[in-house]
Amino acid sequence: MAILLLHQKPISHWLRAARTLPFLTAFLLTQGMQAAPAPVPYFSEPAVSPNRTELAFVSGGDIWTSPVAGGEARLLVSHPATESRPLYSPDGRSLAFISTRTGNGDVYVLALETGELRRATFDDAPDQLDNWSADGKWLYFSSSSRDIAGMNDIYRVPATGGTPTPVSADRYANEFFAAPSPDGKLLAFSARGIANNQWWRHGHSHLDESEITLRHEGPNGAPTYEALTTGGGKALWPMWGAGGQRLFYVSDQAGPENIWVLGLNGDKTTARAVTSFKDGRVLWPSISYDGKLIAFERNFKLWTMDTDNGQVREVVVQRRGVPAGPAVERMRFSDRLQELALSPDGTKVAFVVHGEVFAASAADGGEATRISQTPAAESGLAWAPDSRRLVYVSERDGPSHLYSYAFGTGKETRLTNSVLNDAAPGFSPDGKLLAFQRDARELRVLDVATSQDKVLASGIFGRPPSSPERDVVWSPDGKWLAFMPRGARGFTNASVVPAAGGTARAVSFVANTNSNSVSWSPDGKYLLFDTGQRTEDAQVARVDLLPRTPRFREDQFRDLFKEQPAPAPSAPGRTPAPSTRAAAARPVVLPGGPTDSIGTRKGVAGAKANKPPVKVDFEDIRRRLSLLPVGVNVGSHSVSPDGKWLLLTAFSANQSNLYVYPLDELSKEPAVVRQLTSTTGAKRDAQFSPNSKEIFYLDQGTIKVVPVETGKGTPRSVAVSAEMDVDFEKEKMVVFDQAWSLMRDFFNDPTFNGVDWPAQREIYAPLIAGARTVDEARRLTNLMIGELNASHSGHNPAPAAGGTVPAATGRLGLRFEAPEYEQNGRLRVSTVLPLSAAALAGIRPRRRATDRERHGPHPRHQPRRAAAVPGGPPRDPAPEQRRGQSSCPWQAQRQDRARCHGRHRARRGGAPHQPRNRKSPRLPAVGRGAPRLRGQSQRRPPGLRAHV
Repeated sequence: MAILLLHQKPISHWLRAARTLPFLTAFLLTQGMQAAPAPVPYFSEPAVSPNRTELAFVSGGDIWTSPVAGGEARLLVSHPATESRPLYSPDGRSLAFISTRTGNGDVYVLALETGELRRATFDDAPDQLDNWSADGKWLYFSSSSRDIAGMNDIYRVPATGGTPTPVSADRYANEFFAAPSPDGKLLAFSARGIANNQWWRHGHSHLDESEITLRHEGPNGAPTYEALTTGGGKALWPMWGAGGQRLFYVSDQAGPENIWVLGLNGDKTTARAVTSFKDGRVLWPSISYDGKLIAFERNFKLWTMDTDNGQVREVVVQRRGVPAGPAVERMRFSDRLQELALSPDGTKVAFVVHGEVFAASAADGGEATRISQTPAAESGLAWAPDSRRLVYVSERDGPSHLYSYAFGTGKETRLTNSVLNDAAPGFSPDGKLLAFQRDARELRVLDVATSQDKVLASGIFGRPPSSPERDVVWSPDGKWLAFMPRGARGFTNASVVPAAGGTARAVSFVANTNSNSVSWSPDGKYLLFDTGQRTEDAQVARVDLLPRTPRFREDQFRDLFKEQPAPAPSAPGRTPAPSTRAAAARPVVLPGGPTDSIGTRKGVAGAKANKPPVKVDFEDIRRRLSLLPVGVNVGSHSVSPDGKWLLLTAFSANQSNLYVYPLDELSKEPAVVRQLTSTTGAKRDAQFSPNSKEIFYLDQGTIKVVPVETGKGTPRSVAVSAEMDVDFEKEKMVVFDQAWSLMRDFFNDPTFNGVDWPAQREIYAPLIAGARTVDEARRLTNLMIGELNASHSGHNPAPAAGGTVPAATGRLGLRFEAPEYEQNGRLRVSTVLPLSAAALAGIRPRRRATDRERHGPHPRHQPRRAAAVPGGPPRDPAPEQRRGQSSCPWQAQRQDRARCHGRHRARRGGAPHQPRNRKSPRLPAVGRGAPRLRGQSQRRPPGLRAHV
């Protein structure tokens, strides 16, 4: 299933004020199992036909038409892609709209009489259709394709097709929702803020506030701008009234969204509200070309308003037709993997793709075995130490619970049954205990033999998908747990607690706000965690659990002089027993006995009993923190099983890559990070193989393997494939519930900014059930989140598949003169961007001809004719008698300069410069006119003088 994606922010932003809210137990238990609500259709983005008899609107991602008075709606444009923003042409013969059938969204024009469909824009950025010109010749749209930081500029393109030309393109201002005046001399548009993208937010902040701006055409072609509104709220979708005397728009400056008007009785300075809604949303309005009727979207229905008297009414319609919604689709995934877990024996990999759990061979990959079979999301993979059992988190029951899958029997078992959410499972080294987090507030341990769990510690933790990658870790002997709760003043520090129960105690005391993982060294002597602030790079902190004496390389030399015990003589004919050290070096072979009810092999419990006990000295432990000089911005980390390497997933030059840092104090190599990967894709879930020689990780959703040491292995891929049926009708409700519950559990205000959040679910659930496309479901989810009037939130599209090259439009680096193209149909270059393809090809803007080039030089500037000089050049003929005169004015100008240069040399006594004749060899020259060879001195040889 698809996973909800929130706007990417640091984890601390999402967890800063995490809190648990009391809800009815019965509701939580039945949330995931209740029957889907009756579907309700969603009607949006209406447009009025020129004769005010018909409405075109969007529902189910398709375009429909109905009478203005309401009634039966007919399907006009149907496509599996999403269509939006239909607008009638002034003559009523065409309909322009946006479609995602070719990428992010382009403008199309449909001929209503013939059904001919024509694409009007071709770009890799989404184009937002704004309006037609009053004469029907131009389509105005806004696009971020040519500006910076997602800012929009306003363009227009011929309705019959052609090259878009910029109308208003302020480099550092957002300009959108354009409306040309009826006479075409003025352009009203919304400016500033990000309301073009976050229009669904019910309310505003400084980021959403916008204003209506009027563009005037200046006398010399330079435009001037006039602000019609003063800010303090959203001002969107300007619409011209009859004759261009009034300007309507939508604003929330007085609280609820309503339609406002400027220019009433000729007053352009005072705006007033025309509608008086106290609740609901007024969205995506459009006005008839005579300015008498406005259609808009409100409370998921269609409405109209008479501009003369302000009377509003709902337009009740019934659809007749079948939208082109997605059906059950058989999909095969070879990338877009979301999580990866390598088994402890290094022979198997488990991964999550599209919210489902799969497993495959770590060496060969291939067709993966599907573990989970639900439309709900599964995550949080954890292998048992014997590599025969996998534990994961599933949301199929409403609250997330822990499930276990035994590969030997193929049986899935539910391990927890709380009405609260469980997450982040992790086995103890002996496999007897399972640590996990409940309700993002408790650290618990489950006895897998008795299925009994208990609380070890309390704190504030994260919840997927905003939780840290690993904020709980077992000690090597399985007697302790280290965890990273958020404490006083929002600081995150490492704490330890005995696994048998006891008091949790902090072992670090730093002003740390961002932390993604904690690691325990294999010898149990120290902890590592990443630490940083929002505005600084994250570092790796080391906390020594016992006072440590540094080791030096000289100690190795002194050890050579220590007395070594003599080996005991062996009896004749007997082979000495292997040393304990050699036996320990061999891998432990798992017994072949049967598995118990939870899949733990008999006898495995004592396989790692030789681990030395971990001790923690809390006295002065705050003094035993140090920072490792890794020199990169650390995202996550882990220690190799042999304790020699620290694996870092870190950021440098805005790219995520893998690095290793040596932890051996006696190593002869310098303690500096070494980069293992150099690709641009995002890396995650990096983990060592059991022998510490390879690293498995995800790179843009595919499994990669890289050797730790250079020259000891070859980087490779583990190609896996996973097949499943994707049912949009089931998954859309799961994604909606996931979005709603995330905001319920982690919104920073316990009162939800005064919004009844459970009531919002009851309002939007039937609409989600009626959604026919992914885009429509996402739009409705954003509208629900927008009711909270909060920033840095929303529902984004899923990322593209790994390795997918998005559609891109070539950029020549040229700007053209808009008047020349619009009036004469010719593209004249006005600007060539530096270092662009056009600049590298040598293209230069065409400059205007000078008076000399148009009419020739002024008589006063005619070159004087030099008299004939003995030994000098002949007298220069008149310009009109020159042979070889080029018809090109630039070439003629260069020839004039060459001849003038020759006459100047002649007057000074030197030989004139001889123009090169491509058809004959260069003539010999002497004196100053002689050509110099490469490396020859430019000084005149002594004794060589020109004769006058």
